[in-house]
Amino acid sequence: MSKGSPHAPWSRPLADLVDAAIDPVLARQGFGESQIVLYWEDIVGERLAASSEPLALKWPPRGAARTGHAPATLVIRVESGFALELQHLAATVIERVNGYLGFACIDRLALRQGPLTRQNAAKRPRRTPSPDAIAAAASMVCDIGEAPLRAALERLGAHIIEHSLDRKAAT
Repeated sequence: MSKGSPHAPWSRPLADLVDAAIDPVLARQGFGESQIVLYWEDIVGERLAASSEPLALKWPPRGAARTGHAPATLVIRVESGFALELQHLAATVIERVNGYLGFACIDRLALRQGPLTRQNAAKRPRRTPSPDAIAAAASMVCDIGEAPLRAALERLGAHIIEHSLDRKAAT
């Protein structure tokens, strides 16, 4: 605890501050929270996220006659050459978004063709882990019977070991 406040530490995780800053801006676009925008790649996958981005949630008008929850329309900007493919994958995208949020938030997509507004930052190519890191990870998961799961955990473990070795070397 800090000296200034006996009830709470003076520092807060950056993620807490980012959500608080982004949420009001996204609320004006119909997003009740920032999860769809911030985790778009996790929700729809890397391939779909590379060619699309969520723009807004359009909720149906609320009136005295309407009771209960009415799903929204998710407006997505999509690169022109990818629009037809995304249209065919609409049911999958709707299912993934609703599954991620935990309720039937959206029931249809509205596609807007055009260039994406975010800058496609070039991802750094992932460095191949050293043979030592691969061997260490393999020894940790050798008891797992399913080969695909064992291979996936071995790759993940090797990258984690390599990353932790890089961090130790930097300090």
